[in-house]
Amino acid sequence: MFSAVHVSFSSPRRAWLQALAVGAGVLAGGAAWAQAADKRLRIGFQKSASLLTLQKSLGSLEKRLAPQGITVQWVEFPAGPQLLEGLNVGAIDIGFVGEAPPIFAQAAGAQFVYVGFDPAAPEAEALIVPKNSPLKRVAELKGRKVALNRGSNVHYLLVKLLEKAGLAYTDIQPIFLPPADARAAFERGAVDAWVIWDPFLAAAEQQIGARQLADGRGVVNDYNFYLAERRYAARNPQVIQALFEDTVQQGRWIKTHLDEAAKLIAPLQGLDAAIVRASLHRYQFNVQPVTAAVAADQQRVADTFAALKLIPKPIRVADALPRGTR
Repeated sequence: MFSAVHVSFSSPRRAWLQALAVGAGVLAGGAAWAQAADKRLRIGFQKSASLLTLQKSLGSLEKRLAPQGITVQWVEFPAGPQLLEGLNVGAIDIGFVGEAPPIFAQAAGAQFVYVGFDPAAPEAEALIVPKNSPLKRVAELKGRKVALNRGSNVHYLLVKLLEKAGLAYTDIQPIFLPPADARAAFERGAVDAWVIWDPFLAAAEQQIGARQLADGRGVVNDYNFYLAERRYAARNPQVIQALFEDTVQQGRWIKTHLDEAAKLIAPLQGLDAAIVRASLHRYQFNVQPVTAAVAADQQRVADTFAALKLIPKPIRVADALPRGTR
């Protein structure tokens, strides 16, 4: 099923991992943290994160790390903001989230460092309305109730879609609900629209005929990020490398075997294979080191939230980046 081809990082990526170890140590307050490696990796994930869900099911990362005597523990969260709360209180070592949760977490004082990102996937999130809704354009949302998960990637999407339509964030009524509760409110008509990501997006489209008013194309990039607790990153660059090697390998397999991957992932997410396939198609699954350009885009997200007073203070994304990010 899975290729046995070994996937290794190029020299620039290895250099980046070395910089991560040093940079994270400096961020943590001193090189003293860069000591003996941990014997446990706790990964925060969301069941909606298809690649990580598949890796957990296969035990592929456990097989990579077993020779080093490292065990893997998977901790599930309903969404990115809750996952980063877990990272901040020391419940997990590494997590995978959208572009907005790190902004809220950094503003709240969370101690993490960006260790990688997945390329843009603007089609994987959208603003949707019920199939019989009279609403046809984003501009018609003025005064309407819009469900969203506060502090998630779709929070930024909503802000930018409203801006493009000539509306202010204060022109709508945001209703903050996690995905499951938002879906229920959406179906019973308690909200007029819902801004959501895959696979919840694909599920709403295929199961109840939800209709898109707009997705992220031309508005946001919708990057997804791998974050690590700062001290853990300083101590364990080899663990992070193993995680990324496995992620790259399994991600390449997914993109070249969409039908087979969808059939494997569907029961893990409790969804039909057709829904999962639609979701997988909209992601790239190709983890890379964070670049200066991606960091600059993330800073724009932070500045937008600061201007709207959605975070308590402005932040510098650079403060949470590995030293030497290019």
